[in-house]
Amino acid sequence: MRVSGPQARAVLGALAGKVPEPRLAMRVQLRDFNGGPIDDALALWFPGPGSATGEDIAEFHIHGGRAVLAALLAALSAFENVRAAEPGEFTRRAFENGKLDLTEAEALDDLIHADTDRQRRQALRQLKGLLGDKARDWRARIIEASALIEAGIDFSDEGDVPTELIAPAMAGIRSLCGEIQEVLATQGRSERLRDGLAVAIAGPPNVGKSTLLNLLARREVAIVSPHAGTTRDVIEVQLDLDGYPVTVIDTAGIRETDDPVEREGVRRARSRAAEADLVLWVTDAPHEKTETVGSAPSVDAPVWVVRNKIDLDAGSGGAPRGPESGFTFRISAVRGDGVAELVDALVLFAQDCFGSGEGGLIGRERQRRLLQETVDALQRCVSVMSRGEELAAEELRAASQSLGRLLGRVDVEDILDAIFREFCVGK
Repeated sequence: MRVSGPQARAVLGALAGKVPEPRLAMRVQLRDFNGGPIDDALALWFPGPGSATGEDIAEFHIHGGRAVLAALLAALSAFENVRAAEPGEFTRRAFENGKLDLTEAEALDDLIHADTDRQRRQALRQLKGLLGDKARDWRARIIEASALIEAGIDFSDEGDVPTELIAPAMAGIRSLCGEIQEVLATQGRSERLRDGLAVAIAGPPNVGKSTLLNLLARREVAIVSPHAGTTRDVIEVQLDLDGYPVTVIDTAGIRETDDPVEREGVRRARSRAAEADLVLWVTDAPHEKTETVGSAPSVDAPVWVVRNKIDLDAGSGGAPRGPESGFTFRISAVRGDGVAELVDALVLFAQDCFGSGEGGLIGRERQRRLLQETVDALQRCVSVMSRGEELAAEELRAASQSLGRLLGRVDVEDILDAIFREFCVGK
């Protein structure tokens, strides 16, 4: 358990009887206010600002039983000005105290919620500050260019301010704009790795959609029944396909019905299929006589035909075959024939969708949007320079603010500090 803030040292001393040397674990007997023993534990002391949150931190490494945890929580709650932390509060304090920028805080959240190995590796790269380091460098160059332009505007009568300021400033802006555009262009769909793909299993009733879902999930997540219309609601399962996060959605059988509950299930099925990245349209021999892929919901995503129940085909022997022309698969969801080929195709589809996103700098749509705002402001700066240096300086301020919001650091004094430091105005 961790305690952060100005009371941390007092809490540690009271419960452990002593304060260990900084960053050295010490075995202690934790006791409450009445002297009653709580646990035989390890205690650590991290004085601020050299701690994870930038504040004083005390850590108690205790045995994990519920009674021990409850006793320690009760002892901590007895101190004045000590309360339970809010969700994410330690990370927020680290951010507010300059230990993390906003991109690193987002990466920490992504790491906590990573479901696959590829998501974990991407979050770790973000947590190392790759995007934050780039953004800080870009922002410093914007501030430098802005300082040159504003120095030319405000301090042109000062003898120690160079007269030729605009040309190098504009050259730097064009170069910077090109760099950010290159990052935006090469990222593709890297932020999609965080959210994953959505694959909808759709089709007529009683063709084996739920059986296929259970087979992909390797557990019983959907009810399988010989009676049509068993699935009434949308069932979602999170899968890890070769490290790619994929949400497989089982939907109600699509057909005309007078049952109001089933009709609502069909409406939801059509809606989720329309939102999916890929639709698996499942059918079988009896339905192929009356249903075609044209019966599938109208969607923008690719539709793969999955011909199920080949084990029941007369004369076919149930022999599995790979994908045929038009991305048609022949499977037996009961026996598993052909399912491996379907899964391999899904992995290839995920690879194509994510592209090289795993190594990308951008992890969230917010980051992409703010970088695009930065590029737009830099392009406007170049275009309005001929109409006045003041207009160009304003666009640079907008670009700097966009990167500041990306990092969570917006300081209006940065430009003035750069001017006075570089040109010694007023010395």
